[in-house]
Amino acid sequence: MSTSASDARWDVVGLGANAVDFVYRLPAVPQATGTLSKMRISRETISCGGQMTTALVACARFGLRAKYIGATGTDDNGRRIRRELAHHSVDCTDAVIKDARNQYAVIMVDEVSGERIVLWDRDEKLQLRPHEIPERSIVSARLLHVDDVDQEAAIVAGTIAKTAGLVVTSDIDRLTPRTEALVRAVTVPIFAEHVPTGLTGATDIGTALRQLRQMHDGLLCATIGAEGAVALDGDRLVHSPGFRVQAVDTTGAGDVFRAGFIYGTLQGWSTEHVLRFANAAAGLSCTRAGAIGGVPALEEIEALLETAPA
Repeated sequence: MSTSASDARWDVVGLGANAVDFVYRLPAVPQATGTLSKMRISRETISCGGQMTTALVACARFGLRAKYIGATGTDDNGRRIRRELAHHSVDCTDAVIKDARNQYAVIMVDEVSGERIVLWDRDEKLQLRPHEIPERSIVSARLLHVDDVDQEAAIVAGTIAKTAGLVVTSDIDRLTPRTEALVRAVTVPIFAEHVPTGLTGATDIGTALRQLRQMHDGLLCATIGAEGAVALDGDRLVHSPGFRVQAVDTTGAGDVFRAGFIYGTLQGWSTEHVLRFANAAAGLSCTRAGAIGGVPALEEIEALLETAPA
């Protein structure tokens, strides 16, 4: 039996990765040879990110009650991410602390286009094990959101939530032998652009989503960068264009998109409305630096939807 909005303790529980980002803004994209093989860093910052924690902070900023399930380290970065989540009212009482360095990323941002290159590392000790999943917290939520970092844990959690009648959304951005199992374990797979074609061998996303219908009968969605998002709703293909913005930093845009998608889903909106809202949220996040630091307020999204054409 699904948990109703009135008796759910959490609107969204998220299970997945966190990270501390060391961000370097550069005057151009580095190249292996030539004049761009060496360049001065324009600006450097340290900020909190990670796909799951960025999405949950965005959900909290939109007014949702959010809870994080994942592993943090014992180092300064682990303490930094825990402080950041607490600051944004994301509950961490079921997050585990492991004796390891916290996940971190080095992000190089082209200050002209806002596009970025991400280099990251994660200690294997941070892997979340299926037995560390708090079932009671999952079934007390309206929606579970999982990523594909610790896939076995995500599959177990998704199965628990589906069995309890919850909506289960996802952040799937890589292909592994367990990707299909993860797709089946969630109710709304949200893919990075390259995943549907990689899973099916199709040459375009629309065809790929239609082929994925054979393994999943729910709403299927893929983000396509500045072009917005595509969803297969039943047998109807819906394309929602992205918003034209002056990009400063695209880090975290996909995570903020998923938060917008979660918010709209919990409001009971149509697929078109959900995608448009999520695209507006993601677009705004690109106009400022940082992952968590780039999360827009609900009022900003609503203002963009009222004033700006897609």
